[in-house]
Amino acid sequence: MSWHKTLIGPDTPIGSAIAVLDEAGLQICLVVDDERHLLGTVTDGDVRRGILRGIGLEAPVQAIMNTHFRFGRPSDSPAHLLDILSSAVIHQLPIVAPDGRVVDLVLDTELHRRHEARPNWVVLMAGGLGNRLRPLTDDTPKPLLKVGRKPLLETIVDNFVAMDFRRFYISVNYRADQVKDHFGDGSAFGCEIRYLEEKDRLGTAGALSLMPERPEAPFVVMNGDVLTKVNFASLLKFHDEQGAEATMCVREYDFQVPYGVVNLDGDRIASVVEKPVQSFFVNAGIYTISPSALDLVPKGRYFDMPELFSTLIAGQRLTSAFPVREYWIDIGRLDDFERANGEFASIFG
Repeated sequence: MSWHKTLIGPDTPIGSAIAVLDEAGLQICLVVDDERHLLGTVTDGDVRRGILRGIGLEAPVQAIMNTHFRFGRPSDSPAHLLDILSSAVIHQLPIVAPDGRVVDLVLDTELHRRHEARPNWVVLMAGGLGNRLRPLTDDTPKPLLKVGRKPLLETIVDNFVAMDFRRFYISVNYRADQVKDHFGDGSAFGCEIRYLEEKDRLGTAGALSLMPERPEAPFVVMNGDVLTKVNFASLLKFHDEQGAEATMCVREYDFQVPYGVVNLDGDRIASVVEKPVQSFFVNAGIYTISPSALDLVPKGRYFDMPELFSTLIAGQRLTSAFPVREYWIDIGRLDDFERANGEFASIFG
């Protein structure tokens, strides 16, 4: 993974920078001029913050790059470089010569611990009835329906395990025994799985009140009917960078009004816009929650994630949005199920 692959120019489109971030594997782009003078840096978080500001992927990367980056010198000792990385809470540090040219990229040791388990828990919500997928769910819970070559929930677990998550809670209700029989204690999947058994449906946040202990680190909550290639490590890093108590993954959703929209000024027509397209950010069903937010989850009653976010916002406690740019599909209807099966091989191999 040569750091030279991370070098891009200031006029590089943001969409191309995303490809470099994904393909180089170093989680950073170094923006340089023709003589390799370092002008700025771009991380996954910079891209997503740009998306939230409405900056399009065709815009030049200089619109989102960080020009207040930390850097080291070729003469710096390894201990000093590690101090810079630790104090700035970053994982990559460009090395810049006195003339301003970038000459190296130093990674902190966390990037090399590929097989060390993350401390972050994962809670998967798999207790829904799947009414919109009947008759497929008459005898099988939706998370166990096969998408591609294996059950949907198994793909979700495998994706997390591949990113070094090892501790799972699965919330179950409808046909819970089938889910528990399939996954057991998780050892066959390279992880530890425990179950949150809902006697009554508790919603996407209420089930968190069933956790037998309080996590020490932020944890990921995800609906068990979402198939995605989201980088969960980037999600956790973004959550920490924002200092949020709860982060919601959001998707861009466009809706075209099928009529000409008439804008009025009193009883006069100010303008007519033919079939305008409205753009929104919508809930993607994936969240990162800090342990402190659990204090707001009531015990034993239905409580959904939007209600938790509303409660946090009303209390002026910090929440953030993480825009999903990777593959994502909510398998809630039969046509979604068919689409996911058709796309599975090309997306997940």
